Amino acid sequence: MADEKKLDADEKESHFTGRVSRRTALLQLGAGGVAATTYPLISSAETLSAEKSSDTDEAMVADTIPVRLRVNGKLLSLQVDPRTTLLDCLRETALLTGTKKGCDHGQCGACTVHVNGRRVNSCLSFAAMHENDEITTIEGLGQPGNLHPMQASFVEHDGYQCGYCTSGQIMSAVALLKEPCGPTNDDVKELMSGNICRCGAYPNIVAAIQQIRPRA
Repeated sequence: MADEKKLDADEKESHFTGRVSRRTALLQLGAGGVAATTYPLISSAETLSAEKSSDTDEAMVADTIPVRLRVNGKLLSLQVDPRTTLLDCLRETALLTGTKKGCDHGQCGACTVHVNGRRVNSCLSFAAMHENDEITTIEGLGQPGNLHPMQASFVEHDGYQCGYCTSGQIMSAVALLKEPCGPTNDDVKELMSGNICRCGAYPNIVAAIQQIRPRA
């Protein structure tokens, strides 16, 4: 209580005499000390953050490799992680999202594309393996208003339901046209067995393919 009364007296004295009280001086000194010690810490933290961000950006660039892919007739010069699959490169770097990621283990066929005219599961190979290869995705097969005959046949025969597997089904079906295949529906089913349709549209898919296949 005595200390509080003394502090009040000091404040009254400073008010009437214009002198700075001990309490005010101590408060000002403490605030100045805090500011003096805090600013270097903030500045240091900002500098470290900027350096870390710069290091991260440099590391990301250092960890990539240049890859030249010829996709749908266009030459793409890309920077990718050497572990990037062809599927992820097409979808995330080239922004061609028509090719779908299903199982990511080469079991469903949703990611089927053509490489040098042959169908492949793009999730099972690295983008860096296809330097200067001719790659065709569903976007390069046909476009609305100018559909590939196989695409038009899938539409005519309702060869899809949810549509997620459809791009892979069509890419496999187009490749099948150039492959040795018997004339029956079972022959077609055998060559299309790498493409799974969880909706069960298999009869319509086979019908669409059979309509486009050249007859002997």
